[in-house]
Amino acid sequence: QVQLVESGGGLVQPGGSLRLSCAASRATLADYAIGWFRQAPGKEREGISYINDNDGVTWYSDSVKGRFNLSRDNAKNMVYLQMNSLKPEDTAVYYCAAGDPLYCDYDPDEYDYWGQGTQVTVSA
Repeated sequence: QVQLVESGGGLVQPGGSLRLSCAASRATLADYAIGWFRQAPGKEREGISYINDNDGVTWYSDSVKGRFNLSRDNAKNMVYLQMNSLKPEDTAVYYCAAGDPLYCDYDPDEYDYWGQGTQVTVSA
């Protein structure tokens, strides 16, 4: 069973930055498509970025493109989401997820393994 743990969330002022980390146990993250998702209160879970080495794709939603950057460190078995120029509308619980690289993309229903989430709050 793949276990994922997110970290790095917190409270930040608008315009600030945070780096989220996703660590895995019992799995090699490089073998999976990895997605980052977020869910704000009263809203559906939203795909914001994913990486799929099977397709050579790193994708970002329009809402975060140009501000967020997803990266992998295979030596450390970690995936990161660098978030810059944060806005109040970025406030949400952020999740990383792992799934089969043959078909996973931005759809959360395609992912098999999820972390517990980390809260990001952007407020003055």
